This record gives sequence, structure tokens and C-alpha cells, in this order.
Amino acid sequence: MFSKILIANRGEIALRILRACREMGIRTVAVHSTADSDAMHVRLADEAVCIGPASSRDSYLNVPAILSAATMTGADAIHPGYGFLSENAEFAETVEAHGMAFIGPTAEHIRMMGDKITAKTTMADLGVPLVPGSDGALADLDAARDVADKVGYPVLIKAAAGGGGRGMKVAHTADEIAEAWSVARTEALAAFGNDEVYLEKYLDRPRHIELQVMGDTHGQVVHFGERDCSLQRRHQKLLEEAGSPVITEEQRNQIGQTVTEALSRMGYRNAGTLEFLYQDGQFCFIEMNTRLQVEHPVTEMVCGVDLVREQILVAAGEKLSYRQEDITMRGHAIECRINAEDPLTFVPNPGTVTVFHAPGGLGVRMDSALFAGYKIPPYYDSMVAKLIVHAPTRAEAITRMKRALLECVVEGVKTVIPLHQKILDDPEFQAGDYTIHWLENFVARQQDA
Repeated sequence: MFSKILIANRGEIALRILRACREMGIRTVAVHSTADSDAMHVRLADEAVCIGPASSRDSYLNVPAILSAATMTGADAIHPGYGFLSENAEFAETVEAHGMAFIGPTAEHIRMMGDKITAKTTMADLGVPLVPGSDGALADLDAARDVADKVGYPVLIKAAAGGGGRGMKVAHTADEIAEAWSVARTEALAAFGNDEVYLEKYLDRPRHIELQVMGDTHGQVVHFGERDCSLQRRHQKLLEEAGSPVITEEQRNQIGQTVTEALSRMGYRNAGTLEFLYQDGQFCFIEMNTRLQVEHPVTEMVCGVDLVREQILVAAGEKLSYRQEDITMRGHAIECRINAEDPLTFVPNPGTVTVFHAPGGLGVRMDSALFAGYKIPPYYDSMVAKLIVHAPTRAEAITRMKRALLECVVEGVKTVIPLHQKILDDPEFQAGDYTIHWLENFVARQQDA
């Protein structure tokens, strides 16, 4: 087992990893920018190293500085968390080339799944169902038109190296495909340095369902059930549930078996999440995230597992603590992302937190690095906390979350807590009757009110 792990991240996820390490008796090294010198993960780690100025490029994405910090402190493993370098294959390779373990998948699988076209081709070959569309990158506009005519409009043109909604454009008719093709390629090149795009059938009322998996180096891959992440704005998740209100146990077992068999054949190791669009009883694979997800706590709550601990065990060469038959989803969990943003316009609102009180009680968990007096810097993602609840049923989980949100106090900056309260009060949400388009329409109604 590792004696010291460097955590190459910040905020609540750095603190989450630190806690798992402490419970396992592993010493920790926090790295931080000058803007985060007073952050909670820096305060609580066994050691801390400043790796650069506020800009992510010069600090949390500064590979030489991170490796120097790991070497200087004698760390024998690096956990990247999510975001930043977590899905950077070159970083994973470099870490292991320097004699340290990368707590994540292999560089080969990060690279394979990082290219959405390669990911889809690989999964199709392994028997995982896909959204109908092009077999690979589109050679030109005529190729796009041919595929669109075959699968039928509307269609979605997507960046091969994309993410976060960038490089994605919908063409509802043949008259719109030329503009969608041009805009998607331009956005893809600007955002990712790669203008390759592919085409998928645009599903008009899907849910976003993802499956949490974990594999070890001994050939075992298990899944921990599904999460429903359909409540999104501009392809950014805001609220997640485990399990989904619309997925049956039979469907869960069927897609879970398909996915674990596929990843076993790949030799996949460590944590991963396969994302699907789900409509009319059909799962359609769209991408795989080769890392820990922001929303992993809802899975932990319903399955009673510590996914970060499992990541560390796997990276150390040990077997998973669970077989598939050991994993059971019990009750229901909901996570609300607490962003320092205006609840109607979503404009980031960094600043000093003057008052902070985390809710508590049975079945309530708050993952946050906030404290009174903390200055939320303007340089990073605006998510500052995750509020998670667990209860025997979905209805009870909604009631518990409403109570927890009332107890949650964050003053000095605006947050999206008022929006979450309105969502939870909405009859359609309470009935589980929503798709990936629901939140956009809900927010528009709130803005017009």
C-alpha cells in the first residue's frame, strides 16, 4: 500500500480524497496555487506545496511543478481527482515513468476514451449499444448530409475531442446542416485544437443515464448501478439522482452486464463512468469518463461503498473489495451542486463567504471546502459544495433534501440554492417526469416570471 499520496487537485474533491487517505493511514501532500494558499485541503494535508500562481495553466495544469512536488515530498502515488489533469493520458504516462502510481485508468484507456469517435467504435465492437450516426469522423459536408439522410433529422454534429457542450450543434432540417457543420468545426478547433466532428441522431426527449464502474488489475470489473444526470443546463449537470426514477432493476442488470463484460475484455482498471442517452427503453452510449465523477457521492450513498478507497486499492495492485453479487442499491440518493452563481442568470459570483453553516442530520452529507471567511477565487469552477441526501424512497429523499437546503447557509456570495428549492417543489420533478431539456425550460420560466 502507498505511504504518501499527492492530491493534484483543489476544493471539495481534494478534501474528499484527503479524507479517504487519512482513514486508510496514508499521508497526504496538497498542492496549491497562490490563490488557494488558505484553502481547507491545504490546511488539513500532512504537507503542502505551492506550485504556481492563480492561473490553472500555471499551477494545477503545470505538470513539471506537480511532479517536482511529488518527488520533493517522496510521494509514491498521485490522485488527480476530476477535471484538470485527470483525463490527460500524457500526465498518467509521465507519472508512472517517474516511478509513481497514477490513481486512475491506464494512459491507453484514457486516450482511447478521450476521443469520442474511437470510444464509440470501441464500444460498438464490444457490444455496447450506440446512438445511430456516423461510423467515425465526417470527411466533409457531403458525408454529413448522407449520414443525416440515413438516420433522419434532427441530427447532432459533435466535436470528436469535445466536452462540456462545446462543438455541438443541432440541425433540425437539411437546410440547417451546412451551418451546424461549419459552426461545430469552428468551435471544436477553437476549444480543442481539433476540428474533427461526427454525427448522431438527435434524440428529442432522452434522459442522461450513467453507469459507475470499477475494475482491478486481476480481471474483475463491477458496476455500482446507475445515476440519472438529466437535470442539465448547457450540458452542465446541476442535480443528480441514484438510481433513476425510470430504470427498472431488470434494465439495470442487463446494461450493467453488457458494460462490465465489455470493460473486462478491454482490461479496464480503476474508476470509470459510461454515459448513455436513454429513450423509449433503449440505452445509447455517448461517451466514457475515465475518472472519478463529481456526482460519485450518490452512488456511494446507495451502495454503501467508498469509491475513492477502491481507486487507491486498485492502483496499489489489490483486488476490489466487492464482487458484483455483493453490490446492492438501497434507497435513493440526490445530490444538489451548490455553485457560487446567480440562481437565475448563472453568472459566477466569487467573493468572501461571511457565514457558512453545513446542514446535518440523518442521511445528510455535505462535501465542501467552504468555511466562514473563505475567499472564493474567480479563477476556477464556481461549484463550491455538493449537498447529498439518502433516504429509503425517492419521495423521502426529496423531502430530506428540501429540509437540508433550508438548513444550508452560505452568505456573502450568491448561490443556486434558491433554484434547487424551486426544482424540488416542482410537480414534474417530484413525479420524475423530466428529460435533459427540462431544466433549460424550467429556468426560462423562472427568468420570465
